[in-house]
Amino acid sequence: MKILIVEDNEAMQFLLKITIEEFCKNVLIAHNGEEAVEICLNNPDIDLILMDIHMPTMDGYEATREIRKFNKKVIIIAQSACMYPYDEEKILEVGINDIITKPIDDILLEDMIEKYVPNELRL
Repeated sequence: MKILIVEDNEAMQFLLKITIEEFCKNVLIAHNGEEAVEICLNNPDIDLILMDIHMPTMDGYEATREIRKFNKKVIIIAQSACMYPYDEEKILEVGINDIITKPIDDILLEDMIEKYVPNELRL
């Protein structure tokens, strides 16, 4: 399984990477939405994206819109520290599959990944 973490906060990148490395050895990191789009263009085999919503340069909404233009299959899970009711509507509108809030609960994240990614793709 190949997972892309899209996160502008380095501490959060580190925590997410440690969490998912327990069941996924192939982890890529993007610091903003523009990097995420570029990485996805160059790695069409990404299985899942953990997409931060609020980032500089290009936010998670716009990055998702761009990724969905060429990859409709990749699972995208939004991750954000502050979610408002309108965020949930917008998240679904742009093509994000699910939402997890920060601080991220390791067990909830693992359950969410198991919900979307077949067993044969995990470690």
